[in-house]
Amino acid sequence: MEFGRAFTFVFDDPEWLKKIGIAGLVFLIPVIGSIVVMGWGLEITRRVIKNETALLPDWINFSEYLPKGFQAFVVGFAYALPLILLIACGQGATIAMTFAAASSNTDAAGPIVTVLSLCISCLFIILGIATGFLMPAALGSLAARGELGDAFKFNEVIGLVRAAPGPYLMVLLGSGLANMILSPLGMVACGIGMLFTVAYTSAVSGHLSGQAYKAAKALHSQTGAM
Repeated sequence: MEFGRAFTFVFDDPEWLKKIGIAGLVFLIPVIGSIVVMGWGLEITRRVIKNETALLPDWINFSEYLPKGFQAFVVGFAYALPLILLIACGQGATIAMTFAAASSNTDAAGPIVTVLSLCISCLFIILGIATGFLMPAALGSLAARGELGDAFKFNEVIGLVRAAPGPYLMVLLGSGLANMILSPLGMVACGIGMLFTVAYTSAVSGHLSGQAYKAAKALHSQTGAM
């Protein structure tokens, strides 16, 4: 994988500032804006997978990004659902135990709540890492084939990650790095820069996901493991 390429490919396009700027403005549209930008990022993933030369999409085909983004949103929500349920159940259990301790006037519930919170936190970290690996693989399958159902062929998605854990780790690290570094910079720029950093981060993540998918498929063809 070309890790650094994911951060620089944007600037190869002579109209990169306009395209990133429009993406940032689209993100401002209530509800659908973020979904459209997700579709735009998925299109980058598709172009990387298909080895197209023009990797940064323009906004002429704006209407095409909404259905793609909605599909990406469904995939993201579905893969993140175990985490959402774990958080909800963990908070509910913690609140219930806290009220039980208060009503019974016993000190025994305190350590139980602490242990429960620790266990939930550990499980959250494990599920979070698993989701960070699986989600870009699922989105890569969606981008490559254009069918929502392909993102939920769990054996194939897991097979992609097993074939290329290193590239998918780079997707996780690269996306996190872009968010950690660029988001604070956007906030420093009176919040206006945030619009551009969101768009740029989406482009970086899309490029990395496409690279990881290609790497996984190449390793599969060599080993026949998937």
